[in-house]
Amino acid sequence: MTTTLRVVLDQLVTPTDPHLETASRELAAALIQTCPTGCDVAAIVPAGTDDLAMPGLAEVHRLGLGRRELAAAWQIGMPVGAPGGLVHAPTLLAPLVRHDRVHDNDQTVVTLWDLDPWASPSGIPRTSVAWHRAMLKRAEKHADAVVVPTHAMAERLAELTRLGARIRVIAGAAPAAFAVPVDAVGRRRTLGVPEGCVVCSGDAGAPSALGTAFAAVVRGHPDLPVVVLDAPEEHMPEIAGLALAAGLRDGQVHVRGRLAAADRAAVLDAALAFVAPSRRSTFPWRVVEALRLGVPVVAVASPDHRETIVDGGLVVGETHSADADVDVLAEALQRALASTDAADRLGVLAADRGRAFSWHEAADRVWQLHAEL
Repeated sequence: MTTTLRVVLDQLVTPTDPHLETASRELAAALIQTCPTGCDVAAIVPAGTDDLAMPGLAEVHRLGLGRRELAAAWQIGMPVGAPGGLVHAPTLLAPLVRHDRVHDNDQTVVTLWDLDPWASPSGIPRTSVAWHRAMLKRAEKHADAVVVPTHAMAERLAELTRLGARIRVIAGAAPAAFAVPVDAVGRRRTLGVPEGCVVCSGDAGAPSALGTAFAAVVRGHPDLPVVVLDAPEEHMPEIAGLALAAGLRDGQVHVRGRLAAADRAAVLDAALAFVAPSRRSTFPWRVVEALRLGVPVVAVASPDHRETIVDGGLVVGETHSADADVDVLAEALQRALASTDAADRLGVLAADRGRAFSWHEAADRVWQLHAEL
């Protein structure tokens, strides 16, 4: 008898967030590759696609509702035709309803990659905050496990809920094929990205966090160009204003939106350092990509940064003061780039740490989790 793990892959049909789309695709592919003997992987998807490009799926179970309607229905506990058995959601979207794990072998596991709707809701639409909070309440009632990417986030989730031992930690990773492309130089020319830059992520919470990074560059290495990845279009004018206010020259900051993985890798290939100025309670996707490529990382101290980076970069600042963060980031950037040897040493440490993150390992742990349940 074959045991089927059904993975909710709504993000591959109607993506709402690029990080969730990547996590869903990478985890599903790794689950197929690591499938134990006697098991297979199927997909649960909303209406809206005729073909799901995921080789190795045993079945694609299409529901009759689009993603928006499905999210609303599952929020109020209507399963709307979702199959039972082993269900794993790489996000919080899942049919969280009463089920019998003991007699029917039904399991439902969901995933939280950040705690923004609880820790910093002001920067998120109210409808999204309400949905996430409602789904977490449903998970508290009906999920057999809730997966988070760091132990630090697990501790905070335990304070928010009564999930207790049902909270499990399985980290994400850079895309499996994430590497510097052979045409990296050409890609950077097309993107208008300079060599020898400092890179930051523009989705690291409120744009004000980028102001801290900009000020640190001005204080530590005022002549270096700065590249901002993942900047939402609506935030680009504010980011440009923060750069000028911090003292960076016009044209010194290059703000880019969402880039394909190969383009991101090409940009990181030109980076002297990656600066992470935010203390968001989230999995730091771009930090992990920088580590993967051996880019020196300088990050403001947060529980998630400390746990993710460990000794693979410089994690500095404990005061939660914006002015102090500028000082310590600037000093750390100076240390990181003080000499070629210093930068090379940090690059080696980053690459060593980057190898700790693997979707293959994440998939193995997901299979183990469902076996334990």
